[in-house]
Amino acid sequence: MTFKWRKWNRAVHRDFGYFFFGMTIIYALSGIAINHRNDWNPNYIVIEKEINEKAFDHKPDREEIIELLDKYGVGDDYRKHYFPHPDRLKVFLHGGTAIIDLETGNGYVELTKKRFMFRDMNYLHYNPSVYWTWFSDLFAGALVILAISGIFIPRGSDGITARGAWLTLLGILIPVLFVIYYLY
Repeated sequence: MTFKWRKWNRAVHRDFGYFFFGMTIIYALSGIAINHRNDWNPNYIVIEKEINEKAFDHKPDREEIIELLDKYGVGDDYRKHYFPHPDRLKVFLHGGTAIIDLETGNGYVELTKKRFMFRDMNYLHYNPSVYWTWFSDLFAGALVILAISGIFIPRGSDGITARGAWLTLLGILIPVLFVIYYLY
């Protein structure tokens, strides 16, 4: 009885593919998000609102500040305030801050909201614990097995001895060219 390596290869490839489907999606989406972190914040949405009020002739108290913030929809987010400068008011909000120039009445509110799903996936991408590191190392090893087993699944003109060889070489050549170009 001969060993049926193609059958085992397909089974390993299939089962690892199923088992690590979620990890592949997490690392792919968070990888895209992290690649573009200079274009957007993948963890938080920053909301800015401009404040335009009349100038203040006195330092407002807590109730006046909350009433003012209600106009901009953040009165319920009030935590505390202080005056870092005699003519400047800084308000701490749940998830942000508000700064108002008392001489002009102008200022802004800045709130941060957790970005749905991306923040959580990015958290996992940065390896938050030793147990997650072990699991992600297992995933990395499985990716090697998936890559190797995957090239042997197609046969004939689509297999690794024909068209697949050219695509595999191209897939290796592109990262090598980037390394040569950017590092040497």
